[in-house]
Amino acid sequence: METIPYASIVGSLLYAQTCTRPDISFAVSMLGRYQSNLGMDHWKAAKKVLRYLQGTKDYMLTYKRSDHLEVVGYSDLDFVGCVDSRKSTFGYLFLLAEGAISWKSAKQSIIASSTMEVEFVACFEATVHGLWLRNFILGLELSTILPSR
Repeated sequence: METIPYASIVGSLLYAQTCTRPDISFAVSMLGRYQSNLGMDHWKAAKKVLRYLQGTKDYMLTYKRSDHLEVVGYSDLDFVGCVDSRKSTFGYLFLLAEGAISWKSAKQSIIASSTMEVEFVACFEATVHGLWLRNFILGLELSTILPSR
């Protein structure tokens, strides 16, 4: 496994995910957890993401012209998704002009005992970022911004 450029591939995927491909955020987050202790299954999963990117290379972020800008946010989580640490993975996505402007997928720092607890933490993380994002956009002094959803 030492000759496999796994870390380099995960780094490249992380760059693509950060810049233009929110659709691979969850997969890249999962792959990044096994940088130092990878197995053949992790290498196969990384190749699968590369094949997915090859097959969807025409996908792109698009934004639609609008007289009324509205920030729309979505969040979700995978309860106890990591069987090793029993931690959950959460993610959120914010849209403006019907295009993604901010996204994140990460493992929570707490070990929760209920779905309600992790849902609350994930919702809080998304809300904090959403409020920051909204204040940033309001700071641009765009007169057509609508309330966030």
